[in-house]
Amino acid sequence: MRAVRKVHHAAWLLVVAVLAGSVHAIAPEAEFSAGGMVASRSKVASEVGADILARGGNAVDAAVAVGFALAVTYPSAGNLGGGGFMVIRMADGTVAANDHREKAPLAATRDMYLDADGNVVPELSTHSHLAVGVPGSVAGLLDVLEKYGTMSRREVIAPAERLARQGFELDLDTARSFERRMPEFARYEASAAIFSNNGSPFARGDVFRQKDLGQALSRIKRSGRDGFYKGRTADLIVAEMERGGGLITHEDLAGYESVWRQPVLGSYRGHDIISMPPPSSGGVLVVQMLNMLEAYDVAAMGYGSARLVHHMVEAERRAYADRAEHLGDPDFYDVPVERLINKAYARQRFADFNPLAASSSADIAPGKAVPPESPDTTHASVIDKDGNAVSYTTTLNLSYGSKIVAAGTGVLLNNEMDDFSAKPDTPNFYGLLGREANAIAPGKRMLSSMTPTIVAKDGKALLVTGSPGGSTIITTTLQVIVNVVDHGMDLSDAVSSARFHHQWQPDRVIVEQRGFSPDTRQRLEALGHTNIVEMPFGRGIGDANSVMAVEGGFAGMADPRNAGGAAGPR
Repeated sequence: MRAVRKVHHAAWLLVVAVLAGSVHAIAPEAEFSAGGMVASRSKVASEVGADILARGGNAVDAAVAVGFALAVTYPSAGNLGGGGFMVIRMADGTVAANDHREKAPLAATRDMYLDADGNVVPELSTHSHLAVGVPGSVAGLLDVLEKYGTMSRREVIAPAERLARQGFELDLDTARSFERRMPEFARYEASAAIFSNNGSPFARGDVFRQKDLGQALSRIKRSGRDGFYKGRTADLIVAEMERGGGLITHEDLAGYESVWRQPVLGSYRGHDIISMPPPSSGGVLVVQMLNMLEAYDVAAMGYGSARLVHHMVEAERRAYADRAEHLGDPDFYDVPVERLINKAYARQRFADFNPLAASSSADIAPGKAVPPESPDTTHASVIDKDGNAVSYTTTLNLSYGSKIVAAGTGVLLNNEMDDFSAKPDTPNFYGLLGREANAIAPGKRMLSSMTPTIVAKDGKALLVTGSPGGSTIITTTLQVIVNVVDHGMDLSDAVSSARFHHQWQPDRVIVEQRGFSPDTRQRLEALGHTNIVEMPFGRGIGDANSVMAVEGGFAGMADPRNAGGAAGPR
């Protein structure tokens, strides 16, 4: 394993990786620390987490502090007004999964996005007040902290509150992101007031202050969940809903609770896979695809070979077909998780695999031998000196969610209702299909692609990973795991290497630009993979901010696909 660069700064100092390069460039080196590691999409949020570890907090304390900080420093996906999933593995082997996915309001109806002719109304589920699901992030972060953290609510929220009130300097990536979205923010007075500089674009180096968001964080710090789901913040969210024709009521907010679920548990070549269960589809699909690959000598095929890509694409094709049919909120639909992650089922699903020819997605149906029984997201990975590990993925759905700020709160609201199946076999924003399992129902959680995952080996956490990227989240997580386990890559190469994606429908292979060599592409086309679409590096396929146990300590890697991420030791 290639040695990672040692960092000799003082224990409290976050070291920030300056990331650049392309698919074919030498991967940036990972950061190293003997005392714990944080990797996230935001340098400032990673600094917050690193400081929590330095002050004696555990991985859960740090992850919660990063979660609140991301709402301030990375508002395109970090949030108070969205939701997410957290997978935890404590050093003693305890595993847990917290589901704080958004829920459909109680007034939601199955056909709420259809017109009188039964057709989906464009943008109603993405760019309107009706797109907003009941937020879950605040409840989930507080519940996780109470159960597995060691620090107080005030201690972990104070850094985010300070950043909101006092501000922080914008980097170029964030300033440009605000500018690109200005026409969309302009539809909503409160949004335009926050994300423009008195009507003009923010520039790199400008100090970005969010007074209303600081007050919202202060209310949570003082009153816990009641500081968000009741009282002034709740009143302002409901007022925004009433003003714009949304559905969320005081009853929706007061009744929201996060759910503790049993993680999806799998194994792959002697490694334990711990991932998120439904309403995430990610954990089930990652384990299912690993099960399909386990019968083959992936390492011998060689990284980037046409033979290996063919095997992985065909596994992805079958898994995503099952996603459309069988995955949804387990509180509303009997999701056959144990059957889907069973190794015998994987062998059955892959029985028609032809090593010499591509399948057609039109011919691949969801698995029938099943007895009755979600681009802009952000991911943070944390491990502490004792080996406690947290994988945390959170989102507003699309970049900046609905683009609607609840006036007076500073809180951006999600557009997660688009992740339901508005109509059977009709694609959502990411092109994903769904059916009855993911139909809209009052109080139901929408299906997600978020895949926070921990890989353990010999009783200890080895790899903490996950990604944003919509439907590509699952295949990104899969490839990072395969890169580490099968190809023996160090964390830097495992995260930086070129990625590809297939999701059953549409029937195409997406690959990062120049991610396939000319020879590999030619061979894939000869096998029948003729619809190969190149995407620019860092556009369309997620970034896997990850941490990993290595000899003498921990490596951390912020994916070079993002411009503002950072990994840091304590």
